[in-house]
Amino acid sequence: MNAYHAFIKVIETGNFTKAAEELGYTQSAISQMVNSLEKDLSTTLILRSRNGITLTPDGEEFLPYIRNISNSQRELQEKQKEMKGLQSGLIRIGTFSSIACHRLPELIRKFKEQYPAVQFNIYQGEYTVISNWIKEGFVDFGFVNPDAVSKLTTITLQEDEMLAVLPTNHCLTSKNKVSLEELTKEPYILLDEGEINEALTIFKQYFLEPNIQYRVHDDYAIMSMIEQGLGISILPELVLDRCPYNIVTKSISPSVTRTISLAYKDKRVLPIASRYFIDFIIERYRIPL
Repeated sequence: MNAYHAFIKVIETGNFTKAAEELGYTQSAISQMVNSLEKDLSTTLILRSRNGITLTPDGEEFLPYIRNISNSQRELQEKQKEMKGLQSGLIRIGTFSSIACHRLPELIRKFKEQYPAVQFNIYQGEYTVISNWIKEGFVDFGFVNPDAVSKLTTITLQEDEMLAVLPTNHCLTSKNKVSLEELTKEPYILLDEGEINEALTIFKQYFLEPNIQYRVHDDYAIMSMIEQGLGISILPELVLDRCPYNIVTKSISPSVTRTISLAYKDKRVLPIASRYFIDFIIERYRIPL
């Protein structure tokens, strides 16, 4: 972002507030940019009033030159992106279902607004499989539980609460929270996540053993089975977002969480598009989508 582009956007929108909203800056920041430009040019470019803004005579004179500079800079940036492969790059990602369904689509959409020609190959698996894909170079990077990987760089994105999932007519639905011990007394449907399983880990930590009746690889299949009264389970809050099934979720005591991280082998040798997308993901996770 530069003062030339800020000035042009103020002229196009007719006021500083709209320009700030469209550019994603505060009104104060846009004002400072325009003031800095006026200082550099040793003149006043814009007059402000209750009715809006108007160009000064000097502003009228400078406008076409500023517009040319702004357009030229945009063209230079686009050429730079093209040379770095961002106009035709392929990003290969390993992920698990809850990220694939509830976070990744919006991240991709927002990224493609900036780099529309970038293509994506999405491969879905469990933590151990994704870790191996990264090590083998089958994918550029992946979403994982960091406890399930080794010899990879991991960057923590979020903590995701695990919730008890019950049929609507279950006796535990009247409780605010359910205990791990109570969950061991029910037929349990296990989400098979490979070598690391957050629910089993917490059961073992408290010397408890669930009554596993089913092992299932798909979160949504488990929710459907619970809806039919076949058992209970523990699933991540993220996958339960916008849940299409008639089921009940409850917090667990003691609480159970999983860590979601990005993992890659050597970022320096990744394709430029993948490096940009990794940085984009990290930045977006700091700001709620």
